[in-house]
Amino acid sequence: MSTLETTLRIFPRLHAPRSWRLVERNIASSRGAWLVFVSGFFEPLFYLFAMGVGVGALVGTVDVNGQAVGYREFVGPALLAASAMNGAVYESGNVFFKLKYAKTYDGVLATPMTVRDVALGELTYTLIRGAVYSFGFVTVMLAMGLLDSPWAVLAIPGALLVSAAFAAPSVYGITWMRSWADFAFIELCTLPMFLFSATFVPADTYPDVVRWLLPLTPLYHGVELLRAFTLGDVTWLVLVDIAYLVALTIVFLYLADRRLAKLLLK
Repeated sequence: MSTLETTLRIFPRLHAPRSWRLVERNIASSRGAWLVFVSGFFEPLFYLFAMGVGVGALVGTVDVNGQAVGYREFVGPALLAASAMNGAVYESGNVFFKLKYAKTYDGVLATPMTVRDVALGELTYTLIRGAVYSFGFVTVMLAMGLLDSPWAVLAIPGALLVSAAFAAPSVYGITWMRSWADFAFIELCTLPMFLFSATFVPADTYPDVVRWLLPLTPLYHGVELLRAFTLGDVTWLVLVDIAYLVALTIVFLYLADRRLAKLLLK
């Protein structure tokens, strides 16, 4: 037996919190469904080719803070944010199945794990899925020559923050759902955000009412943050976007923890 194996047997959980055990369980159970795992990556990618390449040839450039930017460079980071959103939202379906049908968490809570460990474990696994989406999307953007700024190295951690800002509300939201049909309400929220978060056109082209509502939505802040990084147009406003996304994650993680405790410990 090697020294490493001996160490792992003596200190098997030295470096891993309890919530990581749920992450390991999720990874093991999804090995045979890797295509489903990565499926949400393709929708924004198709939009990037259709809108960025096809429509981009017709549009040419758009004005961003007084600077002419190619349409592909403009729409790329917005679709990266949408990819991070998809990773979080699609994973909420698995959480719903484990909560309502498989009763997975009933067995999990029979171990030393707590409800908070469940919430943190699912959030961590969702971020892993978001990281896969984000890394793949950034790789495609790099191959297409859409990343010129040194600030672009922050695009992946920025996308993970966007994913977290959607993961926590998604986990909280599914705790109120009664059946799969209720997922239509999630689409009712995400589709308008996808279309109107300055994703395909600059925000100043929207009507006044829409422009006032945009700062209330997480995807808008995600788009603005990632666009600032990929275009190199980084100002103090990125701190506002980061603060909004961090606050949203913390608030809904707390609410999800309370709600899961009410459902699982009754």
